[in-house]
Amino acid sequence: MKLSYTKSNDSLTVSITGEIDHHTAQSLLSSLSALLDTQHPLSIVLDFSGVGFMDSSGIAVILNCYRRMKELGGRLEVVSVANQARRVLAAAGLEKFLKISYT
Repeated sequence: MKLSYTKSNDSLTVSITGEIDHHTAQSLLSSLSALLDTQHPLSIVLDFSGVGFMDSSGIAVILNCYRRMKELGGRLEVVSVANQARRVLAAAGLEKFLKISYT
């Protein structure tokens, strides 16, 4: 799994490439936490266009980031989610309280 990011004003866009599963989720959580601690964004966009597979561990990653942003008074958006990850997110019901866009 690979992470890259760009910052524009108070918004951080994080592009994720690879698979999000129980083997990679902890590393992703740590990397996102470090970015939030150093960049202090008011909004974060997680770009899933490079995610080929995601299991329920991806839900934990998104929820953790969502909680952190709520604590900071910010917001989270998940974009470019492919069909496989879409099914995982839909089953979890995250669309009820989180802005998610699909490819």
